[in-house]
Amino acid sequence: MKDLATIFKALSDETRLRIIKLLEHGELCVCDLVAALDMVQPKVSFHLRALKKARLLQDRKEGKWMHYRIDDTDMFKRFLVLSVHEKINDEVLKDDKKRLEEFMKNKTECLPGEGATCKSCVKG
Repeated sequence: MKDLATIFKALSDETRLRIIKLLEHGELCVCDLVAALDMVQPKVSFHLRALKKARLLQDRKEGKWMHYRIDDTDMFKRFLVLSVHEKINDEVLKDDKKRLEEFMKNKTECLPGEGATCKSCVKG
């Protein structure tokens, strides 16, 4: 029962629902989500941790950056995520998607080498 409460707690936050909707079409880097949500990285990471704890997301590390995608290995969770995608109108997230689109246009591939980082993620 605790697992179920964790799942619904994760889905009870508007920012987390926005993240799930943004991941509808595939994997995104934390820097992509930061840009789309117009939030600082620690706050976005906090929400990502809650979603991962509920096993709604999977992650992988590439250099210094974490990439997230929907975890569709569990049928019940897949149904919940699909319901979120269906119930949240694209119009509600149009600003998020516009920021993400702009960020992705200017984003370059991660630089090779020690601690690879995206040029567009590095300030200064």
